[in-house]
Amino acid sequence: MNTGRPSGDLPAFLRSRRARLTPEDVGITSYGLRRVPGLRREELAQLAGISPTYYMRLEQGQSTNASDAVIDALARALRLTADERAHLTDLARPTRARRRRPPRPEHARGTTIRLLDAMPTVPAVVMGRRTEVLAWNPLGHALLAGHLDPTAPARPADRPNLTRMLFLDPHTRELHRDWHEEACRAVASLRLVAGRHVDDPTLNELVGDLCVRSDEFAALWASHPVHGCSTGRKHLHHPVVGDVDVDFEVLHTADDTGQRLIAHVAADPRSAAALSLLATIEGGDQPRPGQDDRHHSATR
Repeated sequence: MNTGRPSGDLPAFLRSRRARLTPEDVGITSYGLRRVPGLRREELAQLAGISPTYYMRLEQGQSTNASDAVIDALARALRLTADERAHLTDLARPTRARRRRPPRPEHARGTTIRLLDAMPTVPAVVMGRRTEVLAWNPLGHALLAGHLDPTAPARPADRPNLTRMLFLDPHTRELHRDWHEEACRAVASLRLVAGRHVDDPTLNELVGDLCVRSDEFAALWASHPVHGCSTGRKHLHHPVVGDVDVDFEVLHTADDTGQRLIAHVAADPRSAAALSLLATIEGGDQPRPGQDDRHHSATR
């Protein structure tokens, strides 16, 4: 039966997590020279209390539908985080083959849009599960993408994609003072989503395109980071108001669309003053830097 799951995801994930453990980490006495980093398959199987042959089948993609007991045992032996354990479950469990339908453009719900409009002093963005921008309020647009057309999210063909922007748009790269931290966070979050939606052709196309067009994305993706990012801090260097530090909170919608509202608040008084100034500029008639530079090719 075709499960619709890429055969390489589970083996590659298991190998990556086995390679990051050393015998010393788990109290195993190591003898002789090791040809590969990390634990051997037999050592991990012993730690998890499962057959070495069965573990080898898992790591070679020859066995599916692992039981809860096996997943729990592997998660403990590999010292997985809660997010990594959930990702392992997604990869180790087959999904029913689904009839492929042409993907339809997503739209933010009306209530989500009204919530967005009700918070004019809070930079906010509604993001789809593929990290495309479905909507933003004026301050969210001004903070994160003032060089782009503010009406672009309303047109599916022109929608900015936050992950594409981060890796392919030079304006967005310059916006983040700690670009590498933001890039790692973005890839780890996208990995978690991709494990839950392996039959999403548009999501797979996004990952494939970024792997081809960005060596940095490809390298991060190959390391299999997994982390559900629900809160954190962004260190920005805004082209209009200078350095701004904002804390963000990710609010997931109650349905199963994977849509998220990301709200940003100033992390300190200096940043609060900068956001206030940006809101004043946004509400006035002052031109923006890059206002005539509407480059969409790198962000769609």
